[in-house]
Amino acid sequence: MMPFKEMARLDKLIHEPARLSIMSALEACSMAEFLFLQELTGLTKGNMSSHLSKLEKANYVLIGKSFLRKKIPQTTIQITPTGSHALVEYWKQIDHIREITKQWSQETSIAFPG
Repeated sequence: MMPFKEMARLDKLIHEPARLSIMSALEACSMAEFLFLQELTGLTKGNMSSHLSKLEKANYVLIGKSFLRKKIPQTTIQITPTGSHALVEYWKQIDHIREITKQWSQETSIAFPG
């Protein structure tokens, strides 16, 4: 099997580095406050908002807005079961690609010895 064709099947929504960072952080802590997640990922507020909107549209994250002490706005983000499943499947695909790439590399070096 050619490993390179498998890469085209990766979830492009998660594969983007900023979104992969967001999803991985949320998988580790289940829920995070916007500013904490921004600090974890190193993204700007604008970038974070843009990426979160895309993830929310796919039902990968849930965004909640509330007020602390009735006056301080707080935004929380949590990974959904759909998002968690998608991330687990993404990592399985990556592991599979690594394995078939190793196998392909070994087969190719035997077929075309240097």
